[in-house]
Amino acid sequence: MTAAPVLSPRQILDRLVKFPTVSRDTNLPLVDWVEEYLDSHGIHAHRHYNEDRSKAALFAHVGPWEEGAVVLSGHTDVVPVDGQHWTSDPWTVTERDGRLYGRGTCDMKGFDALAIWALVEAQRRGVKRPLQIALSYDEEVGCTGAPPMIAAMQGVVPKGAAAIIGEPSTMKVINGHKGGTGFHVHVKGFEVHSSLLPYGVSAIMEGARLIQWANDRNAWIQSQPRAAQALAFDPPFTTLHVGMISGGTAHNITAADCRFALEMRVVPGEDLESHAQAFISEVARLDAAMKAVRPEAGIHLDRFFGVPALMPEPEGEAEAICRRLTGDNGTGVVSYGTEAGQFQEAGYSAAICGPGDIAQAHQADEWLSLAEFEAGHRFMQRLLDELSR
Repeated sequence: MTAAPVLSPRQILDRLVKFPTVSRDTNLPLVDWVEEYLDSHGIHAHRHYNEDRSKAALFAHVGPWEEGAVVLSGHTDVVPVDGQHWTSDPWTVTERDGRLYGRGTCDMKGFDALAIWALVEAQRRGVKRPLQIALSYDEEVGCTGAPPMIAAMQGVVPKGAAAIIGEPSTMKVINGHKGGTGFHVHVKGFEVHSSLLPYGVSAIMEGARLIQWANDRNAWIQSQPRAAQALAFDPPFTTLHVGMISGGTAHNITAADCRFALEMRVVPGEDLESHAQAFISEVARLDAAMKAVRPEAGIHLDRFFGVPALMPEPEGEAEAICRRLTGDNGTGVVSYGTEAGQFQEAGYSAAICGPGDIAQAHQADEWLSLAEFEAGHRFMQRLLDELSR
């Protein structure tokens, strides 16, 4: 019987990028390929589907069937290329000038390829400490795919101990990030001619009150003393932001609808829910005032993501592993959110360490340097050596 071919990290990356796993679309062809590849090397992978079964997370365990695995965590989805000008095919890895161009090479199929390679190599070596892989969906739309995946892993594979989330960090160790949540806001007004303004409800003008509330909340937050845990961040405080708004029919009609999204980036140590509830309370107050004018008016909220902060762990194992393998003794935090906080919330030690620079993520001509990819490969080789002792 012919042994299944063992692909290099670069060969795996080439395959992964060919799957256009934009978050709005399915990732199942990629999951099919990864599952079949792992199975060809005697590794049984498990799926967890989303509600309509259009997407799936994939996880697997190799090594002794016991708790305490190191978990390599990545996401399979990527952002769209719509409206971007690419100089090469975004769905084909193109190498030039020491860079690997393609959608997702940096964020984060480069790490995914390395993790898949490491899992197969761990199986081939027969490691003494187990290794797991966990590939999620819908990270790019609010980290919504990881929590059900993590829950599905419990009792199906032995509980892991240290989760390494391979978001692009230039192979530096990140041990903290902000938490976040967001709301889609639909303000429903009541149309009248603008000359009769008091008898209608302008959704845009009422929505503006909520946006001004966010401005006032930002000012209040920045006036407060800085907590020690916040000082490492840039900016060193929680922020609220509205990036897009739409609504209205004409300049002389009170707007029937106004829609916008509000996001919050919350520093570790602060209660994310207290910020969210403050906004919800303001919405309720304004909703009541609008209904007092026209009962048909009101505000609907749809909370579309919630990501816990990653808290630095005193003597955390995931951080310690990453520092041993990279030699990085610096302290690193980021203001964006990742699935690391969700693994930590589920009882894993968690840290971020992966190849690539986040500045290249989501851009036209997204790229991952060969040097970073090779550094990630060396990281995995050292990890395997450590797991084999």
